[in-house]
Amino acid sequence: MSTAGKVQPLEVVAASVEAAREAGKTVALANGAFDLLHVGHVRYLEGAKALADVLVVAVNDDASVRALKGPGRPRLPAAERAELVAALACTDHVLLFGELDVRAVLRRLRPHLQVKGTDYTPETVPERDELAAWGGRVAIAGDPKDHSTTELLERMERPSK
Repeated sequence: MSTAGKVQPLEVVAASVEAAREAGKTVALANGAFDLLHVGHVRYLEGAKALADVLVVAVNDDASVRALKGPGRPRLPAAERAELVAALACTDHVLLFGELDVRAVLRRLRPHLQVKGTDYTPETVPERDELAAWGGRVAIAGDPKDHSTTELLERMERPSK
């Protein structure tokens, strides 16, 4: 599937997820802002894909990133961030969402797994109760939280030595 074909509205992704589930495939959902894609993002998403047959990535829209990260963010517009995430071989479907958390997306897709990065534990994932409602579970993937967009932006703004 082309990069552009991977980025779809929630209802289109939901139909694909339902078909995958009916075919006996395991579906995982990962989510985030993905502002200035970096190696930590790639390792997180590759780790998420390793846990499932189908990886859906929900990308925060611009308004929700601003609300979560503050003024000046995101640095890249939502459509570009979604396209970058879709360009990764490990992603199967990408969608944009505007809420401050991913509960509504989880409710609609009902994935087998919600995969979060290593800055979480299964007990600290805010939406873990949503998954329990249909027998889904939380998984943690990626490398240690040694990379962040905030840190990357700070390094880029410092004069080089």
